[in-house]
Amino acid sequence: MTDSFVFAPAAIPSVAVAGDTRRFPVRRIFCVGRNYADHAREMGSDPVREPPFFFTKPADAVVDDGTAIPYPPETANLHHEIELVVAIGRAGFNVAPADALGLVFGYAVGLDMTRRDLQNKAKDTGRPWDWGKAFDNSAPCAAIRPVAEIGHPAGGAITLDVNGTRRQTGDIADLIWPVADVIAIVSRSMALKPGDLIYTGTPSGVGAVRPGDRLEGRIAGVGTLAVSIGEPA
Repeated sequence: MTDSFVFAPAAIPSVAVAGDTRRFPVRRIFCVGRNYADHAREMGSDPVREPPFFFTKPADAVVDDGTAIPYPPETANLHHEIELVVAIGRAGFNVAPADALGLVFGYAVGLDMTRRDLQNKAKDTGRPWDWGKAFDNSAPCAAIRPVAEIGHPAGGAITLDVNGTRRQTGDIADLIWPVADVIAIVSRSMALKPGDLIYTGTPSGVGAVRPGDRLEGRIAGVGTLAVSIGEPA
């Protein structure tokens, strides 16, 4: 018997795959907080190598490369955070770090857009970050480049320019917890499945953007991402 619904199900969120007409269906989005020491310091935290913490975004927060993102409501302090994105292509639970990269389908350049004023208010009151992080259009992601094409990047410059001016500069070699460790740690708490995305953290230099701004991100050996900020919806 075919399932029926009280209304039509939403379309499956997806991300482009470089060199392929097929798209990567997005199941969940995990984000790692403070995974570069310099960013931890600029946010007022001690960058010791304590276990990482995570937050999530809804799958339909993904935004394609080249999109104009409406400036979101309820904020006056929208921030950019450029990140390496890991696309999971194989299932795994309680995976050892030595085996973790075997779950990876590919890598992409992404942005963790943040309503910083709402996030800071949540921090001050000890409440969840959801309203600051998990809003519409908050997870731009460029086309995923498969591992078969680029391998597993262990280093490379990561940068973000706003209107042609460099804002963020780092190297993915400086991740406090590298990709294999991040995958292993997530998989201890819940089973990773094909379609999961992991945003691995941002280097220092995060800052505010306004309507009319153009954001251009790059990770050497992975790709580029360009989005613009539109007027409020």
